[in-house]
Amino acid sequence: MRVRLIAVSSRMPKWVREAYEEYVTRLGPALRLSLTEIAPGPRAARQPAQKAMEAEAGRVLAAVRRDEYLVALDEKGKELTTRELASWLSERMQDGRDLAFAIGGPDGFAPQVYERCDFRWSLSRLTFPHALVRVVLAEQLYRAHGVLTNHPYHRD
Repeated sequence: MRVRLIAVSSRMPKWVREAYEEYVTRLGPALRLSLTEIAPGPRAARQPAQKAMEAEAGRVLAAVRRDEYLVALDEKGKELTTRELASWLSERMQDGRDLAFAIGGPDGFAPQVYERCDFRWSLSRLTFPHALVRVVLAEQLYRAHGVLTNHPYHRD
């Protein structure tokens, strides 16, 4: 199964790139995680964020492949424990569809992204910076896959 992270973002700091790549390397061929970066929509002080969000939504939706299972990372989405995430991931692996996780821009997603997504997932009720979400997502996929393969990385 291929797994993609589609992230609305601009240049990430070195520590983010290094931490994300660490988990991509750890996952190896088990879950081939790749990154597609989407340019943020233009924002101006006197313009509503909705225009930027719609521009981002168009680019995100254009990046999603027709048969991919799209997960919107969203603060109002469903929270999962590590074991629940592992079970969910196992189900996704069995259904044969590739996965795409989307991280929105600073103002979130426009409604059309939510209409296309198959699942809304909240990493936490806390608000995280976009750079950190990328790293946490990669680590949680690594951890969930470790649970599925009985790797000792995760401890209950």
